[in-house]
Amino acid sequence: MITRVKKRYDIEITQENAVHSKTFELDKNIIKVHGLLLESDRDDFLFYRGFCKIEINRQEIFPEGYAAKLLMSGVNVSPNDRYYELGGLEPGNGQVRVEYKDNTHILLAFANYRVSLYLDCEITEML
Repeated sequence: MITRVKKRYDIEITQENAVHSKTFELDKNIIKVHGLLLESDRDDFLFYRGFCKIEINRQEIFPEGYAAKLLMSGVNVSPNDRYYELGGLEPGNGQVRVEYKDNTHILLAFANYRVSLYLDCEITEML
């Protein structure tokens, strides 16, 4: 049976003006990645301070320096329309690599925060 699930992967941002890299291993039963979304416990930090690079299966999806705010979604958007569409990417080696860069912003003093990557995945249930 094939179903859709949302997976969440967190990156803790603990240092100002630094690149925080993390590689996530996808579950073996994920057969396609349909979309992605960025979210944070400090949306203002993600919007004003964040830049990222995202790779799935060593394929660059978003290049270094991509504005994280372009991958956010507001609560005024339908839940079915919140994800950036990837068109059913196959996970290949099952790795997702995120490089998130926090940049200084004159209006926001740094504090630790969390950035979450959500993936809209298609999975097959092993019998």
